[in-house]
Amino acid sequence: MALIAVNRLRKVYGTRTGPVIALQDIRFEVEKGEFVAIVGPSGCGKSTLLKILTGLIPASEGEARLSGTGITGPRRDVGVVFQSPVLFPWRTVLDNVLLPVDVQHLDREKLMSRALSLLSLVGLEGFETRYPKELSGGMQQRTAMVRALIHDPAILFMDEPFGALDAMTREQMNLQLQQIWLERKETVLFITHSIPEAIFLADRVLVMTPRPGQIVDDVAVELARPRRLDVMATPDFGRYVTRIRDYFKTASDFAA
Repeated sequence: MALIAVNRLRKVYGTRTGPVIALQDIRFEVEKGEFVAIVGPSGCGKSTLLKILTGLIPASEGEARLSGTGITGPRRDVGVVFQSPVLFPWRTVLDNVLLPVDVQHLDREKLMSRALSLLSLVGLEGFETRYPKELSGGMQQRTAMVRALIHDPAILFMDEPFGALDAMTREQMNLQLQQIWLERKETVLFITHSIPEAIFLADRVLVMTPRPGQIVDDVAVELARPRRLDVMATPDFGRYVTRIRDYFKTASDFAA
């Protein structure tokens, strides 16, 4: 049984000037341990899809299931990383990471070692007692990633988490996310409008059309792991980029 199963999903928003179809007939599955990216131009419904899968908003039609159970509202067994890290300024790095533990009344002492291990994995060892204002943007986003993983979620949802970072920091974050995935085999559903980022990170890339968003291709990325940044200069990588970009009229719809 697939960890995530989406079937005939449709989302319609009501507006002053009439209904707007954001998503139309979305169908896909994600297996446990997979890293799946969803790529598409701005406004195609990527974030709407993620909100449905995290239970923040309902679908208009169709269904989405996690571990065989219909997604009908927010769940505690998922982790979410947004474009903004959304850290509490009055909590230290470690306390921000442990926020889900406190909210869900889990065993803080039992999960402390996991928190420290994850912080070390993302290069934040020694920063546990710092506050968000003392961190760079990349360090704040790494803290947010660890917070999303602290309670061992069934799946990690990421909504353009590196979109606000500069190009060099974004590349380093891609490498660190790949390292986390390789070491822990978390299941990840990653939303992005960057075609190269999607190809670099994912086992599969789902390609969405402009609104109303539909999935027009499911691209299996057969590049050896671990992937180095210089893989982006290879002919094989270039062929994946071309295949995906061919679905769109102009490459300007996407980030480089």
